[in-house]
Amino acid sequence: MPEKSGARRARGVRGVGGVRGVKSAARTVALLELLAARGDRPARLDELAEELGVPRSSMYQLLRTLVDCGWVRSDTTGSLYGIGIHALLTGTSYLDSDPYVQVVRPYLDEASDALGETIHLARLDGPDVVYLATRESHEHLRTISRVGRRVPAHAGALGKALLAERPDAELPLPPGPLPALTPNTHTSRAALLADLAGVRARGHSVDRGETVAGIGGFGFALRYASPATDAVSCSIPLTRLTASHEEKVIAVMREIRSKIESTLPSAPGAVDWR
Repeated sequence: MPEKSGARRARGVRGVGGVRGVKSAARTVALLELLAARGDRPARLDELAEELGVPRSSMYQLLRTLVDCGWVRSDTTGSLYGIGIHALLTGTSYLDSDPYVQVVRPYLDEASDALGETIHLARLDGPDVVYLATRESHEHLRTISRVGRRVPAHAGALGKALLAERPDAELPLPPGPLPALTPNTHTSRAALLADLAGVRARGHSVDRGETVAGIGGFGFALRYASPATDAVSCSIPLTRLTASHEEKVIAVMREIRSKIESTLPSAPGAVDWR
C-alpha cells in the first residue's frame, strides 16, 4: 500500500545540503499542516495518528504539547483537535514582514476602486498558489477568497500566469493527470502547455470557470523576481463579464502591474528569501 504523504513528512526529510531533518520537527510541521488543511473539520486523535503514521501515544503527547503552546486547540471534551490561534499570529507576521506584500496592497485597492471587482495577490508555493491579499468586489454577486487559501497552480488565472514564466520542462506540477476543480480545469499536461503558450503570447492568463464554476479571472505575473513568484488577478462572475468589461479589466490590470513593477524593480539590500 502506498505511503501517505503526511506519513512521509512525519518520518523526517532531507534538509538543505542533504542534512538529515529532525524527526520531531518534521512530525510537528506535518501535524500542523494537516490540521490547517482540514479547515473547519476538527480531527480525532486516532485519525491524526493514522494519517501521519505515528503511534497513538506519541501523537497524544505531541497534541497536548501543542495545545499548551496555543498551536493546536481542543474541544471541551478533549477529543477533537483543530489548528490554534498561534498559527494565525505567525501567518499575520509573515504578511506584515513581507516587503512585497506591503508595497502591492495599495495597488490592489486602486484596482478594486477602478473595476469594482475582486482583486487578488498570490504567491507560487510548489505546485500551488497561496493567496496573500484580497480585495472583495463592490457588487452583491462576487467571488470570495480568503487569505491563506491554497489552489493548484494549473487550475486558475494566478497560477497559470506564474507557470507561464517558467520553461515547460521546469513546471512544478505533480506527476500523472492534473486534479480537476471544475469540468473546465485542465487535467492533461498537453492542454495546460497549450494554454501557457497563449499566456506567454498575450502577457496574461485567462480562467473561465477553471477554479470555481461560473467565475472567470485574468492573471498577471509580477516580474520583480525572476522567475516571477507573485501574481495579481481580477476575478469576475462570468454572467457579468461582457466583452467591453473584459477589455477594461485587462487594461486596468496591465497598468497596475506596470506600476507595481516600477515601484519594486528589485529592492537593493532586501533579504533574498528562498
